[in-house]
Amino acid sequence: MLTDPRQLRLLALIERYGSLSGAADVLRLTPAAVTQQIAKAERDFRAPLVLRGPRGATLTAAGAVLAARGRVIDEETDRASAELAALLGHLSLRLRIGAFQAAALHLLPPALTALRHRHPDADLSVVDLQSEHGVEEVTAGRLDMAVVATWDADVAAPPHLSVRELLRDPLVVVLPDDHPLALEHPPQAPIGLERLRDEAWVTILAGHAARAQFDRITATAGFTPQMRFQTGSYDVAQALVGTGIGVALVSRLALTGAPGTTHRPLATPAPHRRLHAVTPADTTLTPLVGEFLDLLRDVARDIGR
Repeated sequence: MLTDPRQLRLLALIERYGSLSGAADVLRLTPAAVTQQIAKAERDFRAPLVLRGPRGATLTAAGAVLAARGRVIDEETDRASAELAALLGHLSLRLRIGAFQAAALHLLPPALTALRHRHPDADLSVVDLQSEHGVEEVTAGRLDMAVVATWDADVAAPPHLSVRELLRDPLVVVLPDDHPLALEHPPQAPIGLERLRDEAWVTILAGHAARAQFDRITATAGFTPQMRFQTGSYDVAQALVGTGIGVALVSRLALTGAPGTTHRPLATPAPHRRLHAVTPADTTLTPLVGEFLDLLRDVARDIGR
């Protein structure tokens, strides 16, 4: 015999309120509909379950046995509702962000500060993230947002994720501050990449997307660079340029102002990397995602000016 949990709950409510009308009010049914349900339950269980009298309704011994299980259903339903409300309340104030280093240093802090002013009780966390892992982390639910960078390709994301471009971050050439090109006037005049063909270079390691872009743009400029040193870090590259060992291409957002260095923009069209925010497409449970995305866009516009 398959037991309908609704019948058990109905009996528990009749026991609690001592009347069919009391149970009907809770279930938003008419007394006639409750009477019909009782009749069906008695047929299903093949036993009388409810005794009706001038002062209301009581349960038979069989009805009381079933009502005890109905109370458990009611208690678990109430507990589930309370736990869900607590979860939704927590999710509505939770924001877990992953970002690569330059974005975490320059893009996130102003937006996080603004969000904290709006929501002092927000549960915010930021983790260091390699861009190639951003889609995976959001897909797995470990992050609510990932700020990632791409060089030439778009972000490949499944349909349940949303990808929005935040910023185009141009590359600049970092020079030793006594380099002849650094002493030219005006000091911020763009430099054509072809003028750097004879320089020694500090480059990003092979295998990185930034290195692949560097190889393409130098080939387009018509030269094979003399690579003096390779590193996985823009910070290290700039520190080495400060020693006079060579020059480097660095994204503007990653500039550190390392001692002994200066930088110049590249001539148009300047190569760039693109920064994106990867989020779930449905942010119903995490409304801070949309609000923080708007703040990030404001910061990105200020940086891009």
